[in-house]
This record gives sequence, structure tokens and C-alpha cells, in this order.
Amino acid sequence: MDYMIGVDIGTTSVKTVLYDTAGKMQGYSNNLYPLYQDVPDMAEEDPDEIFSAIIDGLTTVMRKADLKNGKLQGVSFSAAMHSLILLDEDHKPLTRAITWADNRAVKYADELRENGVGKQLYEKTGTPIHPMTPLSKLIWLRNDQPDLFNQARWFVGIKEYVIYKLFGVLQEDYSIANATGLFNIFKMDWDDQALEVAGITRDQLPKLVDTTDQITGMQADYAGVIGMDPQTPFIMGASDGPLANLGVNAIKPGVVAVTIGTSGAVRVVTDKPKIDPKGRVFCYYLSKDHWVVGGPVNNGGIVFRWVRDQLFAPEKLTAEQMHVDSYDLLTEIASKVPAGSDGLIFHPFLGGERAPIWDANARGSFFGLTRTHSRAHMVRAALEGIVYNLYTVMLALEEVVGKPSSIQATGGFARSALWRQMLADIFEQDVTIPESPEGTALGAATLGMYALGMIDDLSAVKNFIGVSNVHHPNPETYDAYRALVPIYIRLSRQLQSEYKNIAEYQRTHVHPQENKKK
Repeated sequence: MDYMIGVDIGTTSVKTVLYDTAGKMQGYSNNLYPLYQDVPDMAEEDPDEIFSAIIDGLTTVMRKADLKNGKLQGVSFSAAMHSLILLDEDHKPLTRAITWADNRAVKYADELRENGVGKQLYEKTGTPIHPMTPLSKLIWLRNDQPDLFNQARWFVGIKEYVIYKLFGVLQEDYSIANATGLFNIFKMDWDDQALEVAGITRDQLPKLVDTTDQITGMQADYAGVIGMDPQTPFIMGASDGPLANLGVNAIKPGVVAVTIGTSGAVRVVTDKPKIDPKGRVFCYYLSKDHWVVGGPVNNGGIVFRWVRDQLFAPEKLTAEQMHVDSYDLLTEIASKVPAGSDGLIFHPFLGGERAPIWDANARGSFFGLTRTHSRAHMVRAALEGIVYNLYTVMLALEEVVGKPSSIQATGGFARSALWRQMLADIFEQDVTIPESPEGTALGAATLGMYALGMIDDLSAVKNFIGVSNVHHPNPETYDAYRALVPIYIRLSRQLQSEYKNIAEYQRTHVHPQENKKK
């Protein structure tokens, strides 16, 4: 039996999965690391803690491989987008990894959006202007921390740092580069205007390579610890969003992938770059002739967690005592409330928002509360609000790529029958849930197999996915959702004029300790 490893470097953990060449999981490791939020709007990670987690994950799954009767063909990477690490001349970190969730560059992202430069850059890079991007972060660092900025010799992301530590080479794949806001998707190179706006030069950035690029010659010490032949090919891989599409077999035109984990996204694959004239969706590279167009949202399962912890603390405690999953208990409570939550609408913007409004100042709100509403209504409204928001992303996407032919859904939410049905009802389309645990890691492994010539085409991923479950929309919910979604959308537009004001109040009046994530 031969093997392939997919490594998914996420926001809170690295998932390392050992697959056989039929795409079946043979080993799994999930290694956590902390997200540091010492001050408001900060979201950082320690790159060396992440590197250690990767070494631990690879070591764990290698023990599952029977290398006496098979061979490890390769290792392929997925990584979260938009991270930024400043390195000195010796490639030592001057900062932690500043993640996509860090909002401290909001002032400079707003300026780019308002002065027209942001639109020019979006039309060349396919990356919407937002504080998540390294472009905005670099402007913030240059202006607010010039001493630190000027010390830096290199500007890299987490995957590039890991590759350097393992192999001593500094290179970046097109997919990760595409998400920096510094990469021209039509020239397949760093964009001169973006570099000038950021205040850096191309010799401060890694060498650009394709997502199928291979590296061998791992540092002997690390290879020894892991138990891996140092000449094992490592494939650069891509960013997590495009690979999640691949991992659920949503790579044909018109097949949409909807993901709801901690955050969420709606994405579809096209054969060439496509830009939204209104700047609402991204366009990211996956591989030759595969581009992923879509929109990410900050607020997915993390909203459900907030509802559980802040509104249902007693039920959470009861569930723990009864050894019942607290989320299952809450969805059971929500299922007793009719579709549309009796006119209660929730905007789920607890952590700002990306698509489709791209407003880091966005804040959450309940609308339509009356004395007849209960906490049960509030939990259902929160779940519906997350899906309403994903639906608005889908509407924007339709303007760019046309109506979807089918929807593949994945992520932690897929465990909930209620949430799956909500998705089908609000989108008014069949929703297929592929049985592909750790779809992003599977996408990475599939891209690795393609790079090594083990499969002829990425569509071979369909053979690696198990049985799928299909949910059909319930016509009995149409009237409620068709009436409420337009109200949700109009409210979003009207509230945007006040988001900046309330966010500024919170930054200046709320004690910093209360902004920290415990």
C-alpha cells in the first residue's frame, strides 16, 4: 500500500491526514495551537508553535504507515490565507504570524477603499480590500510600527516559513501569493502598483512557484524526528479555500461549495480569472485552468458558539453533566421554532465581516424582537442569519459566474440535520453533503497526487469521496424565507452607515480587557 499525506495548516490547528492512493484515510492527527489576542483587533499565532504542531502531526501519521509493504509518495500542503510574518536577514521571525482575523489594519483598508486605489488593485489581484490581507497589514506596519517594518528583510506567510524551516528555500505558491493582495492574476507575478502601495520591493518576497511545484532534501534532523526519507517529495499545494472545493469535488463549472466551519465561504471553480465589478468576491488560483471565485464570511460556527456560551450557559452545563453534545441540544431547541423565527432576524456580524459587505466594523444585531420571542427564537434566528449571509454571497457570485447547477456543503455544521435543511430551504436548491472528512486535507493530497503524476486529472477526486447525502428544499418554508431575506439584505445596507460609529465607540470606550478573547 502506497501513501500520500495532506497537511492542512488552519487558524487554530494543523490537521495531518495519511491517505492511501485510493484516497482512503489511514491515519489522522489534529494538533492545536493558541490564537493570541492580547489587544483589541489582534489575532496572531506563534509560527514556531505551528511548526512544532506540523512536526508532531507528521510524526504521528508516519507511525500509521506500513512502509515495509508500501511507500510514502509525497506530502502536500494546504494553508490558511492572508498570514504575514516579518523575518530578519537570518530568516528569524520578528513578529508572530498575523492572521486573516487580525483587524488592526482597518483604518488603512478603509482609506484604500475610499480613495479608489483599492478598486484598481482589486481589479488586478482579485483580492478584495480588507484588513485581512498582507497588503493592508504592510501599510499598517509601515505607518504605525516603522522601526519593526524597517528591520524586516523578508515578508512571508506561515506556509513559506514552514517550507523554509524544512528545506532552507524561500518560495511561495501562486495560490497563497494570490491572496496577499500583492499578486497580479493576469500577469502571474507580483504587482508593481501593489508593491509600491505596500512600501516593499519584490526582492523582499519569496520566489513564486506553481501549486504543483515539488521540493526534496528535507533537513536531516527533522526527517529523523518524523521518520521520513529526506528525499520524499513535498508539494507546495495551495490555499485552503480552493483546496476545500477540490476536496468535496466542487471543481466543475456551476458546482458550488458552501463551507461552514468556524467561519464560512461560498465558492465555485472557473477555467480563467473572473472579477466582480462591485468587488464583492475574490478570485484565487488553484492550478492551471482552475480558478476559484467566491466569498468568505467571518461568522459561521463561531456565532453558534457565542449563542451557546452567552445565551444558553445553563443548558451547556446540563448537556455536559448528561454527556450530551451541547450543540445538538441547542439545535433540538431551535427545531421547535418555525422557519423564519416568527419574524426575528439576526445579522451575524460578531467579528466584522468579509463577503459580501467587506466591512471590518460590521457588528451583530437582532431585529424584530417582540415580547413573544424566546431564547429558542434567538438561537434559530442566529442559525438562519448565518445562512442568510451565505445566501447573499451566493447572490453576488451568481452575478459573476451564473446560477449554480448544484451545491456541495461541508464543514462542522454538516453534523446538524437542522442546519443542512436550512441551507437547502433558504438557497431553494438540493444540497449534497459529501462524505469526505477533512476535505481540505484531501484536496491537498489530491493536488499532490496530480503533481506526482499518480492521477491524470483533478477530477479523480470523485473516486476518493464516499457516499453523499442529499437534502431537498421544503416548499413549506418558501413563504417565510422569501419574505425575510429581502428585509435582511435591506437592513444590512442601512446599518452599514452606522457600523463605523459603533465600532469606534467600542474601541475607545470599552475597556481593552473586555475585548480580549478568553
